Amino acid sequence: MDKRETYEYLKDHDIEFEITEHEAVYNMEELDAVDLPYPGDDAKNLFVRDDKKRNYYLITVKGDKRINLKDFRKTFETRPLRFASEDDLMNIMGLIAGAVTPLGLLNDEERKVQLYIDEDFLGDAGRIGVHPNDNTATVWLQASDLIDLVRDHGNEVTVFKA
Repeated sequence: MDKRETYEYLKDHDIEFEITEHEAVYNMEELDAVDLPYPGDDAKNLFVRDDKKRNYYLITVKGDKRINLKDFRKTFETRPLRFASEDDLMNIMGLIAGAVTPLGLLNDEERKVQLYIDEDFLGDAGRIGVHPNDNTATVWLQASDLIDLVRDHGNEVTVFKA
């Protein structure tokens, strides 16, 4: 699913969303330079795998948070974790580096990626900002809607305290 198809998918599933178009961004520092309407609700996404390439995880947290993979491993009792390769990212979610997003899980035909999403997205406005499978825009939607979409697609979702 490309950006346009992602928007259509959201509309077809009656998901309310807003779009902020911007220059291509490849990391959180570049995103900080973009004038976002809800900067406290933007998401940082880490695509990781275990050392045997058996389990893949997408860890989604608020943009200002850091994730310690050793702590994550201990908490969720995973094998040692490493960042997944760009080839894995393209082969599994059809994404390029810099465009990682939970919406990419809709391209995960084998449902091999487990989403771990920061519970803080469900507080206050309940809003999350993610790329629409393209790093030239941010889509703002309710985190609960995003979780439901991913679960309905068949990927496992865990809400956790980051």
